[in-house]
This record gives sequence, C-alpha cells and structure tokens, in this order.
Amino acid sequence: MTTTQLAPRTSAVDVGTATALVVFWSSGFIGARLGTEHAPADTLLSWRYLVAAALLLPVVAPSLVRMARRDLGRHAVVGLLSQTLYLGGVVTGIGLGVPAGTTALIAALQPLVVATAARRLLGEAVSGRARLGLWLGLVGVGIVVADDIGAGGSAWTYLLPVGGMLALSAGTVLEQRWRPAGGLTVSLSVHVVIAAVAFTGEAVAFGRFFVPESSGFWWAVVWVLVLSTAGGYGAYLLVLRRGGATRVSSLLYLTPPTTAVWAWAMFGESLGVATLAGFAVSGLAVWMVLGRRGRVGPPEER
Repeated sequence: MTTTQLAPRTSAVDVGTATALVVFWSSGFIGARLGTEHAPADTLLSWRYLVAAALLLPVVAPSLVRMARRDLGRHAVVGLLSQTLYLGGVVTGIGLGVPAGTTALIAALQPLVVATAARRLLGEAVSGRARLGLWLGLVGVGIVVADDIGAGGSAWTYLLPVGGMLALSAGTVLEQRWRPAGGLTVSLSVHVVIAAVAFTGEAVAFGRFFVPESSGFWWAVVWVLVLSTAGGYGAYLLVLRRGGATRVSSLLYLTPPTTAVWAWAMFGESLGVATLAGFAVSGLAVWMVLGRRGRVGPPEER
C-alpha cells in the first residue's frame, strides 16, 4: 500500500482491540494506586514483571532459542523503551512530586510526537483532518486533568515524564519500523524480561525489594499483571501491528477520561462535567484520526 491510499476499512477485530487497549491501558493507573497503598512503586513494578516473566518464559523459550540475535536485540530495545523507561519516567516523576494531571498532559503529547516521526520515518499518511484531531485530543486531555495541573516537584523532575513519553514514542516507531520476527507473545515476553531485570535491579539497589505480606498488594499485582500487562500492553502491540504507530497512539487520548471512569467505579470518585466534556472532545478527536476520511494510512509495504 502506498502512502496516498486510504487505510483499510475498520473491522470488528480492530474495534475490539482498540476498545481493549483503552480500557485495559487505563486500568494500569488504578492498579498502581491499589499497589502503592501497600508498597513502593518500584516494589510493585518488580513483582509485576517478575511474575509475568516466570509465566511467559517457559512458554516462549523454544521460540527465543531459535530466534536470530538481531531480532532478539530489537525486541529488547523496544521493550526497554516502551516498558522500562516509559513506566520508570512516569512513576518516578509522580513519586517525586510531579502532579498526576501534569504527567497525563505530558503523556498526551505522545500521539503528536509519534505522528510526526511516523510520517517522516515510516511513510504513514496523515491527512489534515487527522492532524487536527491529534491536536484536539490534546485539548480533550487538558480538559479532563485541568484541576490536577499545578506546581509540584523540582523543575528537573518534569524531565522524567517527558523522557518517559519520548521513550514510549521511540519504542512505538521502532517496533513499526523494524518489525522484528516473532509473534505477539514473543514480543511481550522479551519486553517483560527486560523490565523485570531493570526494575528488580533498581529496587534491590535502593533497598526496596522485599516480599510484602499484605494480600492487598498481591491483589494489585494480579490486577496489573492480567489487565495492564497482558491486556493493556498486549493490545497496544496488537493495534500497533494492525493499524500503525499513529493510530495506536491516538487511542491513548481516551485513557485519561477512561481512568476517571475506573476511579468512579472503584473508589467512588465523582465524574464532573469537565471529565465528561473532555471525554467527548477526546472521543471526537480519535474519530477524526481513525475515521476513513481521516486518512491515517499504514506504512509502505517493504
């Protein structure tokens, strides 16, 4: 397919995976809240990825042994960027005082960064309507998190979520550009192992790696393991492979308002007019990007 053609008509599978991405990706913020009530964030991240690696490695080990080192290395780089550096930057930044709303707004720059990189490096076609939708999505996120934007933390701490956002952007584009061999399970497994090594090493170095006794902590581990890692990140990789870098990134505009719905359901937090308005604006933005007239085409076939 050339960059001047329209993207294929959206199928029921595309709608289902997109919905799963938004719902399950948003669940990660709820899982982080549940887990950090019982232990530090890096302790939660360590156990999240250690358990995931222990479950996945026995299944994919034969495939990994047969895989070319070049492809393994590329999977490892994408995993380091998309999982370790992204979560490390965002979680650490919030822990050092960057307001969650500000972090969400910084993360909302990711679709714009990815769209620019994908157009230049991958040949993805992005129409004027889709570009307008990308900017509108940023406005929608801003409406949702406006009350939580404010001063907090030292100036340098804001570089952490910025770095995390750029790392996820780079990982998204590289995954699409390289297309390393191996299916979704192989990609997820390598990414999980890289994150397990990194977060566990960091937690050990700072004396925060231990076995929590609280059942609430292990409930949070199950939550992020099933919903966030398998569901959210698995869906992210699947949508990326089916639809391209710009399409998958644009869906992240819907995660802040969806997180607010999760918080309403789980913790009884109110859904204000601003949240609902931001949800509507973000939904319109994603429709502008993903609609056929939005013309966000996949990369050229190699």
